[in-house]
Amino acid sequence: MAATEATGQAARQVGPGRWSGAGRQHSKPDAVRGSVEEAEPWPRAWAQGVRRACGNVTWTEAPRGRGGRPPGGARPALPCPRADSAACCRLRATSAGLKDWEKRLIISDRAHLVFDFHQAVDGLQEVQRQAQEGKNIGTTRKGIGPAYSSKAARAGLRVCDLLSDFDEFSARFRNLARQHQSMFPTLETDVEGQLKKLKGFAERIRPMVRDGVYFMYEALHGPPKKILVEGANAALLDIDFGTYPFVTSSNCTVGGVCTGLGIPPQNIGEVYGVVKAYTTRVGVGAFPTEQINEIGDLLQSRGHEWGVTTGRKRRCGWLDLMILRYAHMINGFTALALTKLDILDTLDEVKVGVSYKLSGKRIPYFPANQEILQKVEVEYETLPGWKTDTTGARKWEDLPPQAQSYIRFVENHVGVAVKWVGVGKSRDSMIQLF
Repeated sequence: MAATEATGQAARQVGPGRWSGAGRQHSKPDAVRGSVEEAEPWPRAWAQGVRRACGNVTWTEAPRGRGGRPPGGARPALPCPRADSAACCRLRATSAGLKDWEKRLIISDRAHLVFDFHQAVDGLQEVQRQAQEGKNIGTTRKGIGPAYSSKAARAGLRVCDLLSDFDEFSARFRNLARQHQSMFPTLETDVEGQLKKLKGFAERIRPMVRDGVYFMYEALHGPPKKILVEGANAALLDIDFGTYPFVTSSNCTVGGVCTGLGIPPQNIGEVYGVVKAYTTRVGVGAFPTEQINEIGDLLQSRGHEWGVTTGRKRRCGWLDLMILRYAHMINGFTALALTKLDILDTLDEVKVGVSYKLSGKRIPYFPANQEILQKVEVEYETLPGWKTDTTGARKWEDLPPQAQSYIRFVENHVGVAVKWVGVGKSRDSMIQLF
């Protein structure tokens, strides 16, 4: 799925009858990140395998989440090879209510490992940024950025290293820890204690580890099956195309499917963008359509907009079609899933950001520079609200005419058809249009 938290996630089809996906569109606006992957009956329902293509995954002890799906990376799906990205495995695995998950979870041997000192350094860097610049990036402090730094410096350690010669792994681990301690003198880390735990983790995950590239090759060239590729984040969190520096450390756009899973571009078919009916963002950074008023409060409250990892309130605003069009330029959506339409049910009118002006002149592009993005003036179109509860709608005809007009307005301005509309939390709260 390719998207942004603010506008646009997607799923792609790989070869005949095979699916792949790329991520959500945030600005870090979360607008694109909707309830589709959490609840609604869309491609996940029929996919015979779910793959994650970028970002990190952590298995933790947690109660079941919204829509009955356990939060975190584990999925009640068929074999799920982890992407060959850094920040891969913090191995506190539990079933989280899933049965036989160990038999269905597959971890790529090329996946990089996030260690405790990566997480500690993540926190130290945020403190330094706040002290030196008066602001931080707003990371989740889970060690993702530092782990990617180790990867880019060619000093990272991967799952295949953990499962090979443990003496060699231990020597490289100690060296990596010393490097981080030299850069951060206040860093405290129990190297020998971590190695002891890692040795235990190695044996626990060994049965789940495969050569990810060969696994995907066989999946693509064996008996036909439907494969859904899921991105961990959204388009505007992409390290190259997102609202830099307020981004994650991986490629959340459609290209992350190829680099994350090692599959050829020609195997990617459909790309489904997932976008909320409004825009949200966690943490600092430019947010042109943000509503710091009763509208923003209403969207945050009705939408239960809290950061999943950090628990921070999400900033909320009107749907920004400049962001959605930008995500479409990068990902090439073949259809959209518009989620959380029901959150707008109580509004008398609904505004949509359709264009930006800079120094009084309309600009056709999404600015790369954050300082410039902070200065843009948003041009809005105002549409009538529907003032009707849509949570019971299960087909297009059940939606109020004004809600239908809102959906068609989005389609016309982005140039991509909406295939799914989400109107609630439950798994059946999804209207499929075609």
